[in-house]
Amino acid sequence: MKDFKKYYIIPAEPEELYRALTTEITIRLWTGDLVEIDPTVGGEFSLWDGAIQGKFIELEPFSKIVQEWYFGDQEEQSIVTLKFHEHKKGTSLEVKQTNIPDEDYDDLVDGWNDTYIASLLEFYEDEE
Repeated sequence: MKDFKKYYIIPAEPEELYRALTTEITIRLWTGDLVEIDPTVGGEFSLWDGAIQGKFIELEPFSKIVQEWYFGDQEEQSIVTLKFHEHKKGTSLEVKQTNIPDEDYDDLVDGWNDTYIASLLEFYEDEE
């Protein structure tokens, strides 16, 4: 099992970015795909037509989101923690994911960089 941690600068205020990650219609806009989301503690979500599925463990408006991502049958839960830090260019988004299956690690890191974060950046850069 591996862990991943990285900071990304997103050109949006923390409040805006938090809403973009917890509001179904906004997620549909930046992912361009099917989304199901229940942004409550214990609520489940599915992004990119089911490519990412899990549930919310903790929600601190505008500062932190903690999710469990499902990876089939594994003993240790894969936990994603998103922390929102104010930054002069918008938000420094701290992404930390624990207990990533070794065989999924490279694809997961590519997914964070090239799909998840890239889609958010494109969404906010198009707004400017």
